[in-house]
Parts: sequence; structure tokens; C-alpha cells
Amino acid sequence: MPRILHLGLGAFHRTHQAVYLQDLIDSGDASWHLASGNLRVEQPDMARVLRAQGGRYIVETVRPDGQREHRRIDAIRECIPFETGLPQLVRLAADADTRIISFTVTEAGYELDGPRAAAGQGHALFEALQILLRERQRSGAGAITLLSCDNLRHNGDRTRAGLLQWLERSGDLALHHWVQQHTTCPNAMVDRITPRSPAELALRVAAATGEADAAPVLAEHFIQWVIEDNFCHGRPAWERVGVEMVAAVPPYEEAKIRLLNATHSCIAWAGALAGHAFIHESARDARIRGFAHDYITHDAIPCLLPSPIDLPAYRDTVLDRFCNAALRDTTQRVAMDGSVKLSGFIAPTVRDRLSQGAPIDSVAMLPALLLAFLQRWQAGALNFAHHDSGMTVQQARAICAAPDPTQAFCGDHALWGSLAGNSTLAAAIRQAGQRVRDFEADIQRQAL
Repeated sequence: MPRILHLGLGAFHRTHQAVYLQDLIDSGDASWHLASGNLRVEQPDMARVLRAQGGRYIVETVRPDGQREHRRIDAIRECIPFETGLPQLVRLAADADTRIISFTVTEAGYELDGPRAAAGQGHALFEALQILLRERQRSGAGAITLLSCDNLRHNGDRTRAGLLQWLERSGDLALHHWVQQHTTCPNAMVDRITPRSPAELALRVAAATGEADAAPVLAEHFIQWVIEDNFCHGRPAWERVGVEMVAAVPPYEEAKIRLLNATHSCIAWAGALAGHAFIHESARDARIRGFAHDYITHDAIPCLLPSPIDLPAYRDTVLDRFCNAALRDTTQRVAMDGSVKLSGFIAPTVRDRLSQGAPIDSVAMLPALLLAFLQRWQAGALNFAHHDSGMTVQQARAICAAPDPTQAFCGDHALWGSLAGNSTLAAAIRQAGQRVRDFEADIQRQAL
């Protein structure tokens, strides 16, 4: 039976890729199955828990109106715990039944250079693929598709380029040639809000279904997957269950990244400044929703036209999804890794608007909110612990302690790339910063 080997056993994989394959199985096509395993020692018990349950678990989905649904997923037939050297993953990668290797990584996971790569975050994926594909080459198991399932633009292209660069650097030229000849790397866009599962989820699932599940997961009802149809050794008939198999992903990818991901961060940073613990509280705050709506309407959508998507309708759907109180998604979770999200989700809209000679007043609010958020972080004034994989505490401190924090922030090359030091950018963020300070002052007045 053909197999997809997925690297990672995180919640998103179990509420997204596994659910789509379950849809296909439930439709009568059980010709494919999943094997999933961890590349790192994080969450070492998840594979063991799932294995003890025969790979089965329950997904609880919640609609914006609060309606909950529960569904058993058993598409993951093989659960592989982390082991040094990845012996079980290697064995499966070399098996001719494995036709696709998929993976979900953060934006930092593709980097070979820079601070995140130095910390090892950009090496784990490519090092693992090298180990797995070397054994597949040796076994003669044939071609294989490498499928990215994450939020990075051009993730398939980035996977291929990064892997080939890694192999070249490590001197593995034979595998470098084999990868060029025997793999494809489709681009893809994924979407489903999957917050951290609350402690009470297992009790709620048991009450609703009568089943004990040690590994349930929570997600919103909405789900979407868009994949470039570029597979070299077969694939499931995903189009039968709503996956959009397309010739080109970028229009969908850009809409999702700029309208959803960037706005999600905007709402989280503003919500943290307003003292909101949850995303739905922030999204229901008229002032914060206004920041997000103006950014999408005035600056993001004009950069994406023409588009095969009804962008205003997509905007409204996105904002309504963020209001889903039942998800209880936290501002802490969404606010993390702000520097990475700024450079990946927000700076492209700034760059496009500036290149068109268009104003950036609305999009400038997002980096201005991030700067205010960083200042709160450095002042120890956040209501939660914060982590940013793209910015050390020392880097954040240097920006916030500079004589002119706005100038230091706008001049940071790691954040802005070629836009660093742009005077128009700095002026717009300075002006937006005043609006942020007015927003914070209003919050303080209301608290009195």
C-alpha cells in the first residue's frame, strides 16, 4: 500500500494532512496511509501514546458559532518515536511503498545561514532528508516527492534549493545528483487554525464521544489545502475531498500569508498591548479589528490584484474566524516569532506598496505594533513569557535601548532586508507609532 511518510507528529499535522487523508479513506479510497514520526526529541511521548491507541485519536472542531463536532482519525497507521540516527524513519524512507515524504516546519526550519541556522533550527530538516534519501538512493526504491506543509512562501522551491545547497556544502555530490533526478518538491499552502489543546479537551471528548483519548486535538472547522500538482511517484486523489490541486500556488499563498498570517500577528500584538489574553477578544475589539481591516483593505488587497480569489470575502471570512471564542487561541502563541513574521508576512506588502509609489499608512501599523510589543517585552511588561526564534533578547534590547528606537528598528537588516534604512518606511512607522501610543493611552484611561 502506498505510504506518505510525514516528519513530525505535531497538532497541525494531525488536524490537517491526516484529516484530508481520512476524508479520502472515508470516501472509499483506502489506497494510501500515513506513517508519522518525530525528527527531534520534542514531545517524545506523543508517538508512544498514539501507538498505544493504534494511531487513532479524535479531532474536535469548533465553528464560529461555538458548535463542536468530534471525529475519529485513524489515517496514521505507523507512529514512529524519536530515536538517535532515525533508524525507523530511514527504514521507511527506503521502502518502495513510500512515495511521498512530507513535513511541517517553522519558517526558521529552512535557513542554512544566520542566527537561527547557527542554533541548529535550519539544519534539522535538511540533515534528516540527507540521511533518509541517502538510504533510499542506496536501496534503489525509486523517485519520491518531498512535500512541504507549512506557511513559507514557495516552500517547495525553498526545500529543493536548501536541500541541494546542504548536500553541496556537505560534499555529498552523488546524492545531490540523485535528488535532482529523482525528486520533485511541490509548493503548497495550508490553512487551519490549530491552537494548543487545552487541558480539559480530553475530558470534553470523553463526555461527547464516550471514548478515552490521551491525544485529542482541537481545531477550527475551516480547513484548506492548495498544492502544486507536481508529484513524481503518484499521490492520493486529494482533489476528491476538496484539496485544490493547481498549476501555480502563489495567488493562494500570497492571499493567505498577507491577509491571514499578517493579520493574525497584528491582532496578537495589538491584543497583547490591550491586555487581551485570547485572539477572539482582540478580534472582537473594534479598535484592533479596525487596524486589521484597514491594513487588508487599503494596502494588502491592492498588492494582490488581479486574483482568482474574492479577496474582500476572504478578508471577512478571516476576521470572522479570528472571533471564534471556542478556540481560546492565545495572544501569546500567535505573537511569538514576531521578527520572522514581520520579514515573511508583512515586509513584502511594504515593499510592493513602496515600489508602486503608494502610501503605506495602513500596513505601517503592523510593524509599529510589533515595535511597541518588543518594548513591552524588554520592559518586562507583558502578561506572558515571550519567545522570538529570529531575534535574541540582546538584539531586541539594543533596538529598544537605542536613542531612537524607531530608527534602530527600521534600520535592522535582519528585519527589513533591502528596505532597512528606507526613510519613507521610517517616517510611516514613526507616524503609525504615534497612533499606537494613542491606542495604548486610551487603554490606560479606560482601565482607570
